[in-house]
Amino acid sequence: MTSKPYLTGHYTPVTDEITATGLTVEGNLPPELTGRLIRNSHNPKPGITPAHWFKGSGMVHGIRLREGRAEWYRNRWVHTPALDGAPYMTDKGPDLTASTAGTHVIEHGGRLLALCESNLPFELTADLETVGAYDFGGKLTSAMTAHPKEDPATGELHFFASSPFPPFLIHHVASPDGQVLQSQEVPGASAALKHDFAITEHYVVFLEGSVTFDMSEHSGIPYSWSDSQEARIGVMPRGAGGADKVRWFDILPGYGMHFANAYEDANGRIVVEGPTVGREGWQRSWNWWVGAPDRGAEPNSRSRTRRWTVDLTAGRVEEEQIDDLTVEFPTINEAYTGREHRYQYALSFPDDLGIGNHTLVKYDRRTGVRQLLPVGNGQLPSEAVFVQAAGATDEDAGYLLTVVSDLNANASKMLVLDASDLSVPPVATIHLPRRVPAMIHGSWIPDTAA
Repeated sequence: MTSKPYLTGHYTPVTDEITATGLTVEGNLPPELTGRLIRNSHNPKPGITPAHWFKGSGMVHGIRLREGRAEWYRNRWVHTPALDGAPYMTDKGPDLTASTAGTHVIEHGGRLLALCESNLPFELTADLETVGAYDFGGKLTSAMTAHPKEDPATGELHFFASSPFPPFLIHHVASPDGQVLQSQEVPGASAALKHDFAITEHYVVFLEGSVTFDMSEHSGIPYSWSDSQEARIGVMPRGAGGADKVRWFDILPGYGMHFANAYEDANGRIVVEGPTVGREGWQRSWNWWVGAPDRGAEPNSRSRTRRWTVDLTAGRVEEEQIDDLTVEFPTINEAYTGREHRYQYALSFPDDLGIGNHTLVKYDRRTGVRQLLPVGNGQLPSEAVFVQAAGATDEDAGYLLTVVSDLNANASKMLVLDASDLSVPPVATIHLPRRVPAMIHGSWIPDTAA
C-alpha cells in the first residue's frame, strides 16, 4: 500500500491498456461532436513509484464520437524510452527522447503529439499508438513546452523551450502545416521555472515566477521556491527580430502554473489572467506532488486567479486577485486565444481543510458573475474542454467536455455540458468501461483536424 497521494484515490494508475466499443450514452450527443476527446495522465507502470507526481509515465485516454454515437474508448501508454526505464540524464547530456510524455496532448499540422516540457514531443496515431519522438523534421533540437498556443487567426503554433542552463528560453513558431518558421533566443530570461505562457495579437508573453532551478531538490524535479528569484513578465513583439525588443516588468512574488488567456485591451494594455500561488501555496502543492506528510494539502493548494495588466507606455504592471476560489486548469473557447474573451472555465478544489467538493466553474468576466457546478461527493471532473456548437455566434455557445472520476462506483463518465448554462442537466453522459485517472490536460480533436 502506497502513501503517495498521486497514486491513490482519483489518481490511482490503471494497470493495462484496453479498447472498448459501443459505449452507453444517456441523452443525445450533438452530431457536430464528431472527433476524439483525448486526455493525458501520469500513469506509472505497476510496481513503479515515482518520486514526484510529474514523473509518472504518460498514458493517453481517448473517447471517439461520431454522429451521435460513442464509438470507442481506448487507453495507451506513450511508449517512450523512459517508460522502459531509460534515464533522462546520460553521460552525453539530456536524452530528449526519454520523456514521460504525460502532461498534454494536442493536434497540429495533422500530427497528434503527446507533450512533456523537458523533452521532445511524441507522435501518436489516431488510435493512440506511439509513432515515436517528433523533432519537426530536425528543426527542433531542444525540448518543447507542454502548453503551445495556436493562433486562431493565423493557424501558427507558438511554443518555447525552457532550460535551467543558457540559453534559458527559446521561442519557436511553426506554420499551420507544422514547419518551423522561426526560432529565437529570448534575452534576459533566467532559470526560473516556465511551464506556460500566452500570446496576444501582437505579442508573446512569458511569466517568470518565484520558483527556480535548485540542484539540492532531489525529487527528480529540481525546482523550488526562492525569495531571491525576481518575479517578472516578459513581453516580446511577435515576428522576426521580436526577441531584440523584449521588455521585462517586475511583478509581485508568486508562481502561475497555467494561464487562461492574454489579450490587448482597447487602451493597448496587455491583460493576462491565471491561477497563482504564494510561497505557502507552492509549498503545500509541492508537498502533495512529492508525497510529503501534509494533512489537507491539495494538488493545487491556495491557487487563486490573478490578473496582470501591463501598460507598455507607462512601463508598469497592475495586478490583483480577482476571485477567492482555489482553482486550476483554466480554459476558454480557444477561438479567442490571444483576443479578449468574456467567458472562462476552471476546476475548483476543496480548501486546505478538505471542506467542500470539486466543482466546475464558469466565469463571466463582463458581469463578474460566476456559476458553479458541483459534481458530488467522491467525484472529480477533468479540465473542461470547450467545443463550439455548429453555427454558433455567441462565445459560450457550445459544449464543455469533462471526464469525471467517481470513487463511489470505481468508474468514470464523460459529461457533455451546455457551456452557456451549467445549471441545466448534461446534454449527454457517456459511461466509460473503466475509471480514468484524474487530472492533467487534454484536447478535442475534430475529424476536420485529422
